[in-house]
Amino acid sequence: MVQADYVIVGAGSAGCAMALRLAEAGRSVLVVEHGGSDAGPFIRMPGALSYPMNMARYDWGYRTEPEPRLGGRRLACPRGKVIGGSSSINGMVYVRGHARDFDHWRDMGARGWGYADVLPYFRRMECWHDGDHGGDPAWRGTDGPLHVTRGRRDNPLTRAFVEAGREAGYELTHDYNGEKQEGFGPYDMTVWKGRRWSAADAYLRPALAHPNCVLVRAFVRRVVIEDGRAIGVEVDRGGRREVIAARREVVLAASSINSPKLLMLSGIGPAAELTAHGIDVVADRPGVGANLQDHLEVYVQMAASRPVSLYKYWNLAGKAWVGLRWLLTRSGPGASNQFESAGFVRSAAGVDYPDIQFHFLPIAVRYDGRAAAEGHGFQAHVGPMRSPSRGRVRLRSADPADAPEICFNYMSTDQDWRDFRRAIRLAREVFAQPAFAPYRRHEIQPGAAAQSDAALDAFIRDHAESAFHPCGTCRMGRADDAHAVVDEEARVIGASGLRVADSSIFPRITNGNLNAPSIMVGEKVSDHLLGRAPLPPENAAAWIHPRWQQTQR
Repeated sequence: MVQADYVIVGAGSAGCAMALRLAEAGRSVLVVEHGGSDAGPFIRMPGALSYPMNMARYDWGYRTEPEPRLGGRRLACPRGKVIGGSSSINGMVYVRGHARDFDHWRDMGARGWGYADVLPYFRRMECWHDGDHGGDPAWRGTDGPLHVTRGRRDNPLTRAFVEAGREAGYELTHDYNGEKQEGFGPYDMTVWKGRRWSAADAYLRPALAHPNCVLVRAFVRRVVIEDGRAIGVEVDRGGRREVIAARREVVLAASSINSPKLLMLSGIGPAAELTAHGIDVVADRPGVGANLQDHLEVYVQMAASRPVSLYKYWNLAGKAWVGLRWLLTRSGPGASNQFESAGFVRSAAGVDYPDIQFHFLPIAVRYDGRAAAEGHGFQAHVGPMRSPSRGRVRLRSADPADAPEICFNYMSTDQDWRDFRRAIRLAREVFAQPAFAPYRRHEIQPGAAAQSDAALDAFIRDHAESAFHPCGTCRMGRADDAHAVVDEEARVIGASGLRVADSSIFPRITNGNLNAPSIMVGEKVSDHLLGRAPLPPENAAAWIHPRWQQTQR
């Protein structure tokens, strides 16, 4: 029987981080991953980011159930099925989240996860390279394994976006991952020397250099639990079914979709649902699969009056030139994810910290790589950060090979619609500023005719897409909280020797993209696994707009 001290299910963002920290401490670790190699230019080249998340080779290919308030559309829900997990197919945007996100976790019962507690782990994981360009070095880490850089922002549209934010009366921020998230400024990205720097690069490969860490390619069917304790995982490997044993603990780091699925297949979840599938109940935990959250967004697109966008590369010759330059020199447009300018704003007076995020892109294009028929253009991805809507992941059957049922229940409250309309109108206001006058032709979508609430609602219903930030399905909380799934040390409530460590344990979604806080979870949980005292808290006060109660900006 294959065995180790720790069995980690999933070589994704958090799983890779834990593998390195456990291996460094001398523990034996088996990382079990169903996906294959992350080699190849589609993953390595930042500018090719639209390809891997649309390739069955790298993605689990999940889709939602028909979303009732989005016209019954079934939305894509990509999750990385590859070494590095979703950090190998994501947009490489690096956002820690706002300090108040983590204080909210703490106040919801996740003791020890306030911002003062997690900031040392963000610093530990980072190797931040932009301190000479207006960043916030006192808040950043400089010797961690995860390289964080900024794009060159050569395209004039990227700087026009920040200038337009200033002209509209918003704050500027030189480092939204430092003291001041609110405002417009440059984006950080997990790119190093022109190539994607995934969790596999940062953590797993260094971990595998230790003889006590081994990567096992296998499909995990369930956690094996005996007398209330996890003793290993049942897997299909090489045409055989076997058990990989854990002498100490099993850790699920399989994503906010697959971690709750595996818990339920193992008998931990809502008792009535498990019984209906013929699964013996180990622990009745109604919170497993519940509390599903995401960021939904629309693309506000503008046609450009001058040929300055990336559309000039959106043809066979242009793509060949970008690819060849990247292959030879790791430079050029292919060396950036092109999300180089950011905006974090508050939607209204009385909102204490940003609840709308802008991703600016100097081309009008969709995530699936289809460019707008208008040709040259630019766009802002925009949507609310803290939707009150909650969905659920359920088992489709007791067969581990079946994809789970995923319903985010998007736009299920009046607040969702109000916030989304406001976000679109604020994006339009930014694009109407003088900084875009040399480049602005007309609005592609929603289109100038879409001004009323009803017209915007129709646009949202037909065009809103996931930002691919699912989380919350194994919520962390107090052990006596009936709807919590794991406690503040990520231990599964109702079973011993079993933890969950990935974005599924987030009590509430954080501001911005989720890769950074997911890696942070792996870093922090590794200390809990090792029985170490957490890193000392750092009581750094984040910037809050001094007149947030009176003004929107």
